Amino acid sequence: MLFTLARSPQQCDFSLIVKLVAQEDALLLMQDGVLAALDGSEACNLLSQHVQSIYVLSEDLAARGLVGQISHRITLIDYTGFVALTEKHTQQTAW
Repeated sequence: MLFTLARSPQQCDFSLIVKLVAQEDALLLMQDGVLAALDGSEACNLLSQHVQSIYVLSEDLAARGLVGQISHRITLIDYTGFVALTEKHTQQTAW
């Protein structure tokens, strides 16, 4: 399953989302959800401990002036990569 997070980790039940993502699932951080990718943040540390496949949408990261500030554990993708994730994971849950 592909989970997409468009909200800031402070504006949702972030710990619940992390618990729901299984090992074979992927999590895409987009819009304000990219804040969870900030290196050293509490949200990023939680993700690193519990989620295997984490992606962040580069356009949303750039729009917020956060390029170069994300964890090395998180994969940067563009909209083409987003489409590839949706093709790989036929089920999707948006947060």
